[in-house]
Amino acid sequence: MSAFDAETLAFYASEAPDYAASGPGGIGRHLDPFLERLFPGALVLELGCGSGRDAAHMESLGFRVEPTDGVPEMAAQAGARLGRPVRVMRFDELSALQQYDGVVAAYSLLHVPRTGLVDVLTRVWRALKPGGWHVATYKTAGGEGRDRLGRYYNYPSEEELRGYYADAGEWSVIETETGEGRGYEGGESRFVIITLRKAG
Repeated sequence: MSAFDAETLAFYASEAPDYAASGPGGIGRHLDPFLERLFPGALVLELGCGSGRDAAHMESLGFRVEPTDGVPEMAAQAGARLGRPVRVMRFDELSALQQYDGVVAAYSLLHVPRTGLVDVLTRVWRALKPGGWHVATYKTAGGEGRDRLGRYYNYPSEEELRGYYADAGEWSVIETETGEGRGYEGGESRFVIITLRKAG
């Protein structure tokens, strides 16, 4: 029951400089509405921080941020942007207990194989303080598979995604929003933003 896909990690290792330099200049639409739910100075864990762009934005607003990435080459890119070392950690290595006020995962948990997703989401739930918030963005296409660049995606439906999170822990809030956007590989794709609050 693997919680990571080696081919996908290898892709990001080889593409790290180009990937970090790509993409729109602004932050994802999920982030600011999520941050509005947190108190000033809240401690936020970021899973799959990529270039460090979102972490820099959160820090500029006064949040305390612990950015992480499962690929050393990507963590180095984020570290260069942030001016400090970034922790290398795969999702299945998260072991914190009730430590964070928020956990952000922008287009990162969508690479977790379906067989290992509930375990990873349980780790996210455990890492949150009672009443803490989590937001994640997933692509949805009706069934797991790979894009034309060879990256694995779990591609859950909105209903499936809610089910995975329900199996991972008790939440007092579960909200979803769908939309369309352009990815690194080009072309439009449909996505789901899920925002949750840990019960307690």
